[in-house]
Amino acid sequence: MTEKGNKHKILVISPHFYPEDFKCNEVAFELVRRGYDVVVLSDIPNYPIGKFYKGYGFLRRRREVVNGVKVIRTGVIPRGNGSGIRLAINYLSFAFTASLRAIFMAIFHHYDTILVHQLSPITVGIPALIIKKIHPKTKLLFWVLDLWPESLKEAGGITNPKILGVFERIAKSCYRNSDRILMSSKGFAESICAKGDFGDKLEYFPNWPDGELAEQKDYQIPTIPDGFKVMFAGNIGEAQDFEHTLEAFRLIYEQGIRNIHFIVVGDGRKKQWVENFVVKHKLSEIVHCVGRHPLNTMSLFFSQANVLFLALKDSLIFNLTCPAKLQAYMSVGKPVLAMLNGEGASIIADAQCGYSVNAEDAISLSQTLIELSKMNSEELKIMGQNGQSYCKMHFSFQNNMQTLEKLINE
Repeated sequence: MTEKGNKHKILVISPHFYPEDFKCNEVAFELVRRGYDVVVLSDIPNYPIGKFYKGYGFLRRRREVVNGVKVIRTGVIPRGNGSGIRLAINYLSFAFTASLRAIFMAIFHHYDTILVHQLSPITVGIPALIIKKIHPKTKLLFWVLDLWPESLKEAGGITNPKILGVFERIAKSCYRNSDRILMSSKGFAESICAKGDFGDKLEYFPNWPDGELAEQKDYQIPTIPDGFKVMFAGNIGEAQDFEHTLEAFRLIYEQGIRNIHFIVVGDGRKKQWVENFVVKHKLSEIVHCVGRHPLNTMSLFFSQANVLFLALKDSLIFNLTCPAKLQAYMSVGKPVLAMLNGEGASIIADAQCGYSVNAEDAISLSQTLIELSKMNSEELKIMGQNGQSYCKMHFSFQNNMQTLEKLINE
């Protein structure tokens, strides 16, 4: 409660909100359930399809209430085919229009707390800085899920020092003006603290499994082949290193092994490349792309898998990152196989929930796949149970919400 006896008013700033599937949805809805007055400043939904969702547009549904959350949608240029230029326009258009909107929101409204859901890019924090400038006593919580400018350099291929310098200055300003900095990965501390003396502001705020993963609905999934099933689910992009992953399956196929199947559930910019690789190397007998399906049907897919797989390329930013996919996998009680370095690999080892090999090591991955395929079901079951128990203990949504409430009210 505020001093005037009104509800504590929270502004969430995120380029993505319902009906798009992002974790800030759960946070905002839960804050309302706990008695807070929550407003979300977001854009017109267009992720990942690249165009505005049906029923939304520049003149449609710019304001709505979703599960008690008041949503204000600022104009944005949709991301289109996801090319670098189109993404940049999408990012910058949100930063510009949301900043203009933030000025008016700060003039006519007062917010006790601002929570920035900082996915890419770091410019999502600019509207919060504007409000903080107008209302210095407003608490700013900065939820970091991506590191900038490292992400721009390593994932975006930008090397121009002037461009990188601009985004580094924005990152420093966001961190400096934040009251607390929430990290989705402990490894992020290295990058954040390299930009200033921000150690006392850091709070570990790990990802958690999506609540909808536990819901099994009546949904007809594609036929999954018999055999030892290794499943990947999620974005098929550059970061997920399908080059080395598919090379591992090519090595397996060359050895005459046909009972190990790779099931790819999802979509993304790299999907066409994956399909072309499968055709070129005649891997259609063991590699199967089944397309994108709703989040709340993933439990049906995961139940068919023997092992769940994830990978990240070998780069500084990915080595500091713990992908949210790991918690989702662990939560369903299946063994995890990963090809990555850093925090994700450490968690798998600590939880004893599967195996990881070094990033970009296709040979080790192929060997580990063969070893796993020879394990008995009881061994696999124990690893899955270990992961599920570890996930409940360390990656609880309710524990995170208790942490967030403490930060809001401290």
